[in-house]
Amino acid sequence: MTSCKKNNLNSTNSNNGDKAITLEEIWDGTFSPERMNALNAMNGDFYSLLNTDNSGNSTVDKYSYKTLEKVATLVNSKSLDAIDGFSSYSFNEDETSVILGTNFNKIYRRSFTGTFYHYNLQTKQVHLIGTDIQEPTFSPDSKKIAFAKKNNLYILDIAKGNKLTQVTKDGEFNSVINGITDWVYEEEFAFVKAFEWSKDSNKLAFLRFNESEVPTFSMDIVGTENYPTRQVFKYPKAGEKNAVVTLHTFTLSTQKTSKINLEDYEYIPRIKWTNDSNILVATTLNRHQNHLKLHKINTKNKNVSLLLEDTDKAYVDVTDNLTFLADNSFIWTSEKDGFNHIYHYDFNGKLINQITKGNWEVTNYYGFNEDKKTIYYQSVENGSINRGVYSVGLNGSNKKQLSNVQGTNAASFSHNLNYFINTFSTAITPPVYTLYTAEGEKLKVIKDNADLKEKIASYQMSAKEFSTITINGNELNMWMIKPVDFDENKKYPLLMFQYSGPGSQQVANKWNASNDYWHNMLAQKGIIIACVDGRGTGLKGAEFKKSTYLNLVKYETEDQISSAKELAKLSFIDKNNIGIWGWSFGGHMSTNCLLKGSDIFSTAIAVAPVTSWRFYDTVYTERFLRTPQENPAGYDDNSPINYAEKLQGNYLLVHGTGDDNVHVQNTFRMTNALIEANKQFDQFIVPDRAHAIYKGKNMRLNLYTKMTNFIETHLITKSN
Repeated sequence: MTSCKKNNLNSTNSNNGDKAITLEEIWDGTFSPERMNALNAMNGDFYSLLNTDNSGNSTVDKYSYKTLEKVATLVNSKSLDAIDGFSSYSFNEDETSVILGTNFNKIYRRSFTGTFYHYNLQTKQVHLIGTDIQEPTFSPDSKKIAFAKKNNLYILDIAKGNKLTQVTKDGEFNSVINGITDWVYEEEFAFVKAFEWSKDSNKLAFLRFNESEVPTFSMDIVGTENYPTRQVFKYPKAGEKNAVVTLHTFTLSTQKTSKINLEDYEYIPRIKWTNDSNILVATTLNRHQNHLKLHKINTKNKNVSLLLEDTDKAYVDVTDNLTFLADNSFIWTSEKDGFNHIYHYDFNGKLINQITKGNWEVTNYYGFNEDKKTIYYQSVENGSINRGVYSVGLNGSNKKQLSNVQGTNAASFSHNLNYFINTFSTAITPPVYTLYTAEGEKLKVIKDNADLKEKIASYQMSAKEFSTITINGNELNMWMIKPVDFDENKKYPLLMFQYSGPGSQQVANKWNASNDYWHNMLAQKGIIIACVDGRGTGLKGAEFKKSTYLNLVKYETEDQISSAKELAKLSFIDKNNIGIWGWSFGGHMSTNCLLKGSDIFSTAIAVAPVTSWRFYDTVYTERFLRTPQENPAGYDDNSPINYAEKLQGNYLLVHGTGDDNVHVQNTFRMTNALIEANKQFDQFIVPDRAHAIYKGKNMRLNLYTKMTNFIETHLITKSN
């Protein structure tokens, strides 16, 4: 018998419905939960929503947190002759004006260009800011708007008759970018806008990317015309040159730009002004990403001093949690005691106190209420598969849980932190939106998805059974989905699902939408699905997460293979029919498991897999492996390209040719290696699709039909 232990989560019984889930229903919206539109916290106890009616008319509506009732319509596209609808909005600080956006064109994962307008809520006047621009942002005094266009920065002075100032003039495609991040910063440091206003609205700090020496990557786009087009962009693969990034400030009163001289860094992943309009803080990292520094910069005299530094034998994560209080002391999160926690420092970088402590992780920092001296945050202190919302005093006292004990809770706080809307779900409960006071008093359920729960009850669906399994000396989190008519005296094929990337989590007590429905559909067909979070995954401490350092995928693969062998000992598992699948990092993992674990895995599906970390970007890859020049074995020993001859089972390889993230080069190199090893396999190449492989009519339905048929042929049919 395996060493599986039931988790303290009590899963409910399977549904008693008799309807079978179909692939068409999974992807046609049948099971889509009702969600709240992304709300925008406003001044006072109010929030706003962007609403669009059936005729395409757009409105920005203001609501009261206290009553959840609409109190005003602030913008209505019907009354705006110059704008034919809009799909984004952002307020200035006193909420007297708004920037409206439309005609968006996606660039990469987070970036896009668009047409933006300035609308004065008091005068009802509309002015065009610009077309094909990026990230228009009000100054704190609401008199100016900064934005980027064609790799240069501009400032529109609203108070001076919309006077336009061009801040930079050297921007050039695939050469120099001002105020907007390059591909690798956008993807791995998760931000696009690389400029920030000072508190007095007189200075604009910005990053300049010189990517002229970064190697170029290109992709053919088949499109719909007779001739394909080519997408060409700078992409620094592991060990190659990064863009040279420098920090600059532009002073409006003098119209002068100054460069800030920082020393000993490779990356500037964050910049932030303090409450002192002359003091800017820049975060830097070395190339190994194991030495982070906060530099305090006096932009008046250009003096740079070290405010704080954080080091680690592996790597230091970059977050958005730096928060300056009224006295310029600051909140900071760090893993320096082995778990991610909240710390309070003075403006000289001296530690005042560690606010949260324990063998659990803070997973989100929501904010600080100056009047109440209270911090609000999310953590896993109620169990690593759960999330709770908490408050704690600045001195670490009076900690209080504000949300449900079990399940996943996420808070959206009002601007003044008096209220929050909690989004709650479990593996068996669709999202429930509830209004709370900041003290944790539940005021009103907003949406409960009761109709969806009732609909699901009519289908054959099995609840996830959460447990732990002891593998390679570690107690790993696991879930399992069994057929509704499960009979422990029968033998079932097993399909394992995982992602396994550093700091990730797949075994979580939350609503997981499409994949859960698909897994249940497979269970209907007579298969057991299991998921194990192995070494390297998150929310169980830094040591567990960073145990894979310099050997990415090695220990993760060992844990999946060992888990499969342990699960195969269960009396109801058909040990000769065990498969594994995953996407991206998970596709790399499923490929490795099939090749290195051919004695236990008979089948694998790899969607958009990395097959050699030499093909992936600098920031992500080197964070975990260092460079290929320093650690060639870490790159090559775990690359399936180098042991394709080990393939013995059934292998489906899927990739989109328009994947700017994990390039189709990974799959093509794997294909060549398999051909040279004279191995047979299945392949599904999708023209022009990006990493998510979803755009286009029936794309996901077609892909999941392909995968379902593959599993039925190679796992279910053979087991029967």
